Amino acid sequence: MDSETVTNATLPKHQDETEREFEKNQQRYQDLIATFPHTQGWRPKAPLIGYGGHWIVKPLLERWLHARDVFQARPIDFFVCSYPKSGTTWLKALTFAIANRSASDSDQSSNPLKKCNPHELVPFIEGELSLFQQNDAVEDKGNTLFSTHIPHGLLPESISKAGSKMVYIWRDPKDTFVSMWNFFQKERSDNGPLNSLEESFDMFCRGHSLYGPYLDHVMSYWKAYQEKPDQVFFLKYETIRADPLPYVKRLAEFMGYGFTAEEEEKGVVEEVVNLCSFESLKNVEANKGEKDKEEIKGKVSGGDVPSKFYPNSAYFRKGKVGDWSNYLTPEMAARIDGLMEEKFKGTGFFEYGN
Repeated sequence: MDSETVTNATLPKHQDETEREFEKNQQRYQDLIATFPHTQGWRPKAPLIGYGGHWIVKPLLERWLHARDVFQARPIDFFVCSYPKSGTTWLKALTFAIANRSASDSDQSSNPLKKCNPHELVPFIEGELSLFQQNDAVEDKGNTLFSTHIPHGLLPESISKAGSKMVYIWRDPKDTFVSMWNFFQKERSDNGPLNSLEESFDMFCRGHSLYGPYLDHVMSYWKAYQEKPDQVFFLKYETIRADPLPYVKRLAEFMGYGFTAEEEEKGVVEEVVNLCSFESLKNVEANKGEKDKEEIKGKVSGGDVPSKFYPNSAYFRKGKVGDWSNYLTPEMAARIDGLMEEKFKGTGFFEYGN
């Protein structure tokens, strides 16, 4: 997976060139989006737009359509795939740490994760990708890690054609919803007030949420994993959170960056896990307070939610399993559990040993 050995690869364009290309096509995207179904969103001025059986907001759908048209994957590329607020930031950190660990750095102190937010190091193909190409830690030639919230069936065709590998992480929908609702409250938005928790929960259960329906999103990658387990690595947030070491080793092997016996003996796997722990990442100076990713502020609608910018600290709330119990009633929990049971019954999903 050494990028220097790749020939005839279509690499991401320079930031300015890519932005000009997007702006040139933006009106065409807007005209197309105007013909798509629209429905009420979680904020009054941010309606959800239907595309390919899923719901999205306009600024991000424009970028999504642009990625569909221009993004060219390579066989060496690796994709971190997820639904928003289901473990994305953590998984980005893990994949980056695995691929960029230093054999001579026993505590990984020189790893860019010590000074950067994981979202700056593993860019979204439908978000801020073009604006991160000037980041010192993500050079055009060297970057092979990308991320997306796009459902599997709607990914750019170049990804499947290139045979690129990907990892997908899913999370208990109850915690996913609670994390999303709390995250949205930190949005610097002029789209009006966020719906109440009860209103948002009802919409989430009906599939009316960003990139939703959530269960359809999970199902798209579950089916892809069943069809091509050599290309899709399927993870459950709660399982890897409980015992990360064996899954980090399996993930590294799947990515083509397996740990050597010497590295395991030296505790490098543990160092990677510690480097990417919620506590470690939250305490990185760049992830504290109201600090922003300055190089993209005001330029692009990217990241987990595209409508406005979020401080880096917004990506580190709790990261705990079962926090939903502090927000949802037993009736609400039963409703979403029932939907999940109905969606995945007979698919082998619940028997899968994540």
